[in-house]
Amino acid sequence: MTETMVIAVDGPAGSGKSSVCRGVARRLGLRYLDTGAMYRAVTWAVLRDGVDLEDAAAIVASTSDIDIVSGTDPVAPSITVNGVDVSEPIRDDDVTAAVSAVSAVPAVRALLVDRQRAQVAEAVAAGQGIVVEGRDITTVVLPEADLKIFITASPEVRAERRAAQDSGRGAGVRDVDATKANLIARDAKDSSRAVSPLTIAPDAIVVDTSDLDLEQSIVAVCALAVP
Repeated sequence: MTETMVIAVDGPAGSGKSSVCRGVARRLGLRYLDTGAMYRAVTWAVLRDGVDLEDAAAIVASTSDIDIVSGTDPVAPSITVNGVDVSEPIRDDDVTAAVSAVSAVPAVRALLVDRQRAQVAEAVAAGQGIVVEGRDITTVVLPEADLKIFITASPEVRAERRAAQDSGRGAGVRDVDATKANLIARDAKDSSRAVSPLTIAPDAIVVDTSDLDLEQSIVAVCALAVP
């Protein structure tokens, strides 16, 4: 492993990739970028402005000058929209329900991909590597990354994790079966969109965390970075 190693990680919702990637970044002394939070932040702004989710032109117009700042400290990742801390509201149900539609807009993806690549270049220029996670990182954003990983888990395990996560942040008790159905529906949307669909890069290493706890998952990914 080099000090400026770039690790690109993709995977479906609820696979545990965010927690794993933060843990890996902390353990290896790397920066961390949650690109999914960036798309959620844009979605939050679009919903706040009352934009029609079926009007791509209106979405583009409302986000063309948006100022999104993503903190890359894995211990305390942060994200703001025009100076407003949106770390909590971007996890709300309305944002979760709308994020696939907003993230499918080509101009939105182009805007955020540019910013994501800029943050990676900034980290490398500063002599520090970075772990970047999302849904098109290995295939579109960073196809030349030093290490490419696809983190996944069974729908049942992902549903249990997401339901527990939502309950843990005060969103109330969640029905696991309903959560599973929502995850499967989002998988279908993310995998079938015309621009940057969720897919496994040919040279990505698949890590299935279905039977692994968080610590075991972090160890498994770190072993790939530092064989």
